[in-house]
Amino acid sequence: MFVISTRNFPPDVGGMQNLIGGLAKALVNHGPVTVFADKTEKQTEYDKISKATIERFGGFKLFRKYRKANRVSEFIKENKNIRSIFFDHWKSVEKINSNNIKNIPTFCLVHSKEINHEKNSGLNKRILVSLEKVKFIIANSKFTKRLAITIGLPEKKIHIIHPGHDEPLNIDSELKRESEKYYNDSFPKILTIARLERRKNHQNILMCIRNLKEKFPKIKYISVGDGDEKKRLLSLVKELKLEKEVLFLNNIDQKLKISLIQSSNIFLMPSIKYERSVEGFGISFIEAASYGVGSIGGKDGGAEDAIRNNETGLICDGQDISSIYNSILEFFKNNNYKKFGSNAIKFSENFTWKKIIRQYLDLI
Repeated sequence: MFVISTRNFPPDVGGMQNLIGGLAKALVNHGPVTVFADKTEKQTEYDKISKATIERFGGFKLFRKYRKANRVSEFIKENKNIRSIFFDHWKSVEKINSNNIKNIPTFCLVHSKEINHEKNSGLNKRILVSLEKVKFIIANSKFTKRLAITIGLPEKKIHIIHPGHDEPLNIDSELKRESEKYYNDSFPKILTIARLERRKNHQNILMCIRNLKEKFPKIKYISVGDGDEKKRLLSLVKELKLEKEVLFLNNIDQKLKISLIQSSNIFLMPSIKYERSVEGFGISFIEAASYGVGSIGGKDGGAEDAIRNNETGLICDGQDISSIYNSILEFFKNNNYKKFGSNAIKFSENFTWKKIIRQYLDLI
């Protein structure tokens, strides 16, 4: 039996939700799984079809945290056949009694932003105390492992296991036609799927699109996602006179999103470090790769693990507009985008959940 205690779980949408949801689905193939998660909208339908047993907790965040920790501890005492326990965040393990889990292989995933606090600060001390309880600290990239060591976590406990991704779906011709309506006869077709927040760097992308219009009169840039930056970015589109070239989409069907990926020439996400926030890995790069689309990512953070530079895409300096611009030009030099896309498919096979879950199980 496997146990997952998490603050992030489907049907809520987001990178962490997809990661923990995928972990649960992969573990089910190796034994029963019980998930302790937060209540959310539309959970009834999701929980009904899930192969895992899911217990949900509502109420105020602080009380919810204590009640979930108490329930996990109670569950551990009731079940003596638990093979391992997975925590999505250091806060998920913080209120767990260490005596209750000391004889069970325990994992806590770290991603970057949530542990990126100054050494010896109050939050840093809480992180170190919480993660002292677990046997394995799982970093999502080499970058995140370096960060974890820097803040004082013991290197011997840290293992790099990248996020997994689902097997590519077959998209029917009707959906393909729908995605082509968004792109029409444009070239190049550039796509970003990400929250509209500062570190995703949409502002510099838009500046590049303006500069690329002269070389590529039929250029089209589509951004899928929502967030706090939306109003500011829409204003910037008007200011730069990019209404024809740029389209923002949100709340689209998963299959349409995949169809848009397949129709694109580049997946573009030149993320930057913004305050404490930085891209720990970038599973979106792997998802794009699985559909034969190469990526351009930023040098800040863990994109180096998700993109093989000059093989499946390019790593640029997201802070430098000319670096993004030149990387896009390089993609279309001698049809490099086709080579990157072809290489990307093979590379993405390293990140299927079937292979990733084996890395967890081998540690138990």
